[in-house]
Amino acid sequence: METTLMSSKGQVIIPKIIRTSHHWKPGTRFAVEEVQGGVLLKPLSSFPATDLKSGLGCVGYKGAAKSLEEIQFAIDDEVARVWCKE
Repeated sequence: METTLMSSKGQVIIPKIIRTSHHWKPGTRFAVEEVQGGVLLKPLSSFPATDLKSGLGCVGYKGAAKSLEEIQFAIDDEVARVWCKE
């Protein structure tokens, strides 16, 4: 079991062995929850939550939305092209 102290500013150092095992780097943000018998720290995601629709905006496609069948055909076509190339 690791131990730590609280500073006069309310800061607590998480022991290095724990930071290393969780891959927590300086600047990692945590949600702090009061739970029965103590406090729970949960690391927050480095990236904001998003959905597929907002993420697709980065691909630069400006045309009409494609159907699932059109998407599957394009995938199959590309797989066949790459497979025949090798």
